[in-house]
Amino acid sequence: MDISMEKAHKNRAERWRWLLYVVLALAGASLTFVGARAQQKATDEATFRKLVDNLCAAWSTGNAEAPAKFYAKDGGLVFYDVAPFEYHGWKEYHDGVQKEFLDNASEIKLTAGKDLKVTRRGMIAWTIVPMHLMEKTKDGKTSEMDLRYTGIWEKRGSNWVIVHDHLSAPVAGS
Repeated sequence: MDISMEKAHKNRAERWRWLLYVVLALAGASLTFVGARAQQKATDEATFRKLVDNLCAAWSTGNAEAPAKFYAKDGGLVFYDVAPFEYHGWKEYHDGVQKEFLDNASEIKLTAGKDLKVTRRGMIAWTIVPMHLMEKTKDGKTSEMDLRYTGIWEKRGSNWVIVHDHLSAPVAGS
């Protein structure tokens, strides 16, 4: 009886030890996953901060060719702007913004705010950030406005490109 109880006790201790190993392995895997997600989030924030700042610098040149490298060129894409309401495809966006906005400006400065939010799901990411626009027209008038920007980005090869963006201005007084 003594030997069988000792054997049963040993088996129970062995099961608990294996259970402890499994729990520790799961805890370690969870911590590794959480750490990897945090590292990916930090990397994404740095990547998209640079992309958004470079996008603003490109639009600030006053030439719609400069930001072209940030945009997908698919014909069916839609881009929303402050005015006019929407553009279909990069060519229409390029030509429309150049004619309606950039050709009338002597100086433009578009700046992304500090409060950039990045959400990524695999090969798709979206960015949300307030922006500030300063424009000096060729007739000497200066105007400034705060804007809201949402960009939908898709990873194509090694590059992130904008497949949709939405720029809007809050209604006066809001």
